[in-house]
Amino acid sequence: MTLPTSGGVLYVHSAPKALCPHLEWAAGSALGHPVNFDWEDQPVLPGTLRTQTPWSGLVGSGAALASALRGWEHLRFEVTEDASPGVDGSRWMHTPDLGVFFAQMDAAGNTVMTEDRLHYALEVAGGNALEMQREIRRALGGAWDEELEPFRHAGDATPVVWFHRVG
Repeated sequence: MTLPTSGGVLYVHSAPKALCPHLEWAAGSALGHPVNFDWEDQPVLPGTLRTQTPWSGLVGSGAALASALRGWEHLRFEVTEDASPGVDGSRWMHTPDLGVFFAQMDAAGNTVMTEDRLHYALEVAGGNALEMQREIRRALGGAWDEELEPFRHAGDATPVVWFHRVG
């Protein structure tokens, strides 16, 4: 029996230099094979490094990567796992101040807001349009996107693959 596989991208947006070998070890353990990342300076936060790398592995490896990295202090990262047959895509974002955010993604890379979450937002908003806007922003990870955005664009001169398609 062949186990289902997927792939995605790991973005380490900022990590202290001393932490980098430990992150490679943790990511390699999560994926089941050693990894070596190409690190570069993170200009948004001097003294830190950044990297991005595609990964492939068994379905669920994105969750394993996010879990392996989430406990490290002073670390900003994102993990995506592409949709595969019968399995939604996923996205994890982490910042030191906010912790971890998780969302499902569709095959095009859009964040999916579930029916239950939408019902909750409607209930909390109680007909208040501004509160509904806040709840939708919260459900889509707006605070994480806002904090990570400067780090994402810090290396605009480097080639970036934001999401890739699983065929």
